[in-house]
Amino acid sequence: MNLRALFAGLCLLLAALPLMAAQSDQRPEQMIRGSIDDLMKRIEGREAYFADHLGELEAIVDDSLEDVTDFRYIGASVMGRYFGNATPQQRSRFVETFRKTLIDTYTKGLVTFDYREIRVLDNQQASRYEDQASVDMEVVANDGTVYPVSYSLRLDDGRWKVVNVIVNGINLGLTFRNQFDQAMRDHNRDYDAVIDGWSPELAVEELEQGGNA
Repeated sequence: MNLRALFAGLCLLLAALPLMAAQSDQRPEQMIRGSIDDLMKRIEGREAYFADHLGELEAIVDDSLEDVTDFRYIGASVMGRYFGNATPQQRSRFVETFRKTLIDTYTKGLVTFDYREIRVLDNQQASRYEDQASVDMEVVANDGTVYPVSYSLRLDDGRWKVVNVIVNGINLGLTFRNQFDQAMRDHNRDYDAVIDGWSPELAVEELEQGGNA
């Protein structure tokens, strides 16, 4: 399986998660399970169509992510120690840039998302905090390889929102934070240059080998 495509699919599974906003009385794993089933029905057998209509798919993803992903929280986390010294305008611009590049990059990968099964695990670990949750699942590739995936969520104004994804033991939020840190070093802490040139990259080989969250 192409791991870049795997993460594309996992990110875009969020496009089916409006249920999370509407059904906050459900447990996060119940909502994600139902949402994944819903999205699979929407895209199954239509990969060729979406390959020729990427703009349509991007619009679907962009609209859907609004209510279920806390991009401002994620953006602040990715900026890490540099967040405090950034201007409000730079913070907002990075959040929007991060959002757009993620959608653009991984929408293209959805059409090559090759899998046998996606399953949300029945036995979920209880969270120590009422406003935080994680949902563990597995993606089974056509060759039988099983990739563990964990969504991190936080409760914001009565709604569960996704704030991070861990794929095969690799913390993607931390990966992007390290990339931002390196870009700031390379550009002598020029925020505008880093934001203008931001392009998230996945170390596919690292994802394949796995690691520690």
